[in-house]
Amino acid sequence: MKFIKPKNTNADKVDWLISERSQAIVKYYAEYTQYSESEVADKFLQNILDDKDFIKWIEQKRNNKRLIKQMEIEDMVKVKSIG
Repeated sequence: MKFIKPKNTNADKVDWLISERSQAIVKYYAEYTQYSESEVADKFLQNILDDKDFIKWIEQKRNNKRLIKQMEIEDMVKVKSIG
C-alpha cells in the first residue's frame, strides 16, 4: 500500500504579475489536468531545477547550505569539501 503524501505543506500566497497569455495557459492546463492553477504553477516552476547552469550557480554560491536546504536539492548539488 502506498501512503498519500501531503500537498504543499508550506504554501504561501505570492503576488506576481504575469502575462494574460501565461494566465490562460495555466488556467486551461489546470482544467485539462484537473489540478488547481496553484498546483500547476508549483509543478512547472519546479522544472527550473532541471537547469544545470542554475544548479552550478548554486554550487558556486558562498554559504549556500541554507539555500540548498530550503530548495530541498541536497541530492542535486555537489558539496564542496573543506580542507
